[in-house]
Amino acid sequence: MTASENDSAGAETPDTTQPGLSERERAVLAVERRSWPGPGAKEREIREGLGISPTRYYQLLNALLDDRRALEADPVTVNRLRRVREARRARR
Repeated sequence: MTASENDSAGAETPDTTQPGLSERERAVLAVERRSWPGPGAKEREIREGLGISPTRYYQLLNALLDDRRALEADPVTVNRLRRVREARRARR
């Protein structure tokens, strides 16, 4: 395989090799940056704004909290959510 063939093969690798977050990942973090008047408003935004179920949203969010790209993109939000997650785990 030549160097140019090798370069083009690398272009087909999954998004995880690319720096930065996907649009959906950025949108998940944006939802978490906002303050909400109650759980209904947040769930409605998740369903209507992101087009996913709240269960899927929280799965994506938990994965983001362990992703260094998310930490680099929004350290304040990610660190706050990590502290909340750890506090919940400690109470169990």
